[in-house]
Amino acid sequence: MYSYIVKRLLMLLPTLIGAAILIFILLRLVPGDVCDLKFGGEGSYADPEQIRQCQDRLGISNPFYIQFWDYMVGFFTLDLGVSMWTNQPVGYEIAIRFELSLQVAIMATLTSVVIALPLGVISAAKQNTMVDYVVRAFSIAGIAMPSFWLGILIILGLLITTQAWFGRSWMPPIIYTPIWVDPVANLSQLIWPALATGYRYSAVATRMTRSAMLEVLREDYVRTARAKGLMEKVIVNKHALKNAMLPVVTIIGIEFAFLMGGLVVTEQVFNLNGLGKLFVAAVSQSDYTLTQALVMLVVTIFVLMNFLVDMLYAWLDPRIRYS
Repeated sequence: MYSYIVKRLLMLLPTLIGAAILIFILLRLVPGDVCDLKFGGEGSYADPEQIRQCQDRLGISNPFYIQFWDYMVGFFTLDLGVSMWTNQPVGYEIAIRFELSLQVAIMATLTSVVIALPLGVISAAKQNTMVDYVVRAFSIAGIAMPSFWLGILIILGLLITTQAWFGRSWMPPIIYTPIWVDPVANLSQLIWPALATGYRYSAVATRMTRSAMLEVLREDYVRTARAKGLMEKVIVNKHALKNAMLPVVTIIGIEFAFLMGGLVVTEQVFNLNGLGKLFVAAVSQSDYTLTQALVMLVVTIFVLMNFLVDMLYAWLDPRIRYS
């Protein structure tokens, strides 16, 4: 077990290096750079000498191998550099938004789990009944409904209901407040995007839970447990659920990693200044340094989540052995 963990941790490094190389190459293949955008982005005349001086200052005019060497040295020394657009440290630009995105991702994941697991188990246990049909319709609606569109409906619903009940419209706060500073203000702002996003991903997890449970409930050891006279509730909760959780945990882990940087439209709808919004700004401004750091952050979260999910497999299913 310990040797497997060490090997998996050592495998993370080549994955991160490969992703760093790929993002470096892809960004340089895109025409234009941040200096062209700053001085000639709106179609006005741009002095070539001014653009060249900007490129020299930012190191864009250096040969690719020098840029790559500086990039990899910064990557291994955890020096993310300075944003080419704002001239602020990249670590600072990410840090002021990371907390918000992390909290939304955690809240949305918890919402997804709380909704998906009970509904998926009930749907499988009550297969082809009215309960099963209702749960399947609920999950299909979640898959078909984009989270940003559901967010718009939530905002409109808040406006209409508060106007009707209290005589004035209420909107979630715009300014982010950390939860330890003011929990009420924090949750009143982030609970709605968490619910909108969590419902979307709970639909996927619900269907996965149902499919996995149906497969496990047909196993021989479940038939044996029923033949021994065990209660159906004990069979489902104690014998079947843990073994059915393997694909569900995988889905939840991938969803959490995606939520850290993929809520671009949802953040725009709820006016959240998170990592997704920063991603769009960095790409649109051709900010190589910031874009590279954001991509590597998401890649790191993905590989770490995959590692944690693999470690959970042995606990969920004792038949799994690492070698």
